[in-house]
Amino acid sequence: MPIRVSRQIAIPDADLAVTFVRSSGPGGQNVNKVASAVQLRFDLAGSAALTPRVKERLRALAGHRLASDGAILIHARAQRSQADNRREAERRLAALVRLALVEPKIRRATKPTRASQERRLASKARAQRTKRLRARVGRDD
Repeated sequence: MPIRVSRQIAIPDADLAVTFVRSSGPGGQNVNKVASAVQLRFDLAGSAALTPRVKERLRALAGHRLASDGAILIHARAQRSQADNRREAERRLAALVRLALVEPKIRRATKPTRASQERRLASKARAQRTKRLRARVGRDD
C-alpha cells in the first residue's frame, strides 16, 4: 500500500524496500529470535512521485539518512512489533517528504525605514551624552 504524503502525492511501494532486522537493547527472550526493527529504504533518485526541486530539498533535509546511492534510509526500532515499527518508519518518511514539499520563502532585502534610522541615531546620541557625563571633569585654570 503506497504511503500517502498529501492529497496529491503518494509514494508507491515500488520506490520502497523494507527489511526487518534484530533490534538492539533489552528485550528478554525474544531479543535474539525476533527481527522487529525496520529499515525502510526510499529510492529517492529513481522515484517519479516527486519533482526534481522537492528531491533536492529532501536530499538536504535527509542529512545522515541519505545513503551514497541516493536512497534515504530510515531505521525504526522503538516498538516491540514489526507492524508498529513499519508504521513508525513510514510516518517518519511521510513527515520528511512533507517538509520538503514546502517551498522556502525567498528573502528580499529591504532598506531600513527613515523612522528606524532616526531612532537608531537618537539612541546613539543618548549613549554618547551619557558617556560624556561619566567622563572626568577637566580643570580650567
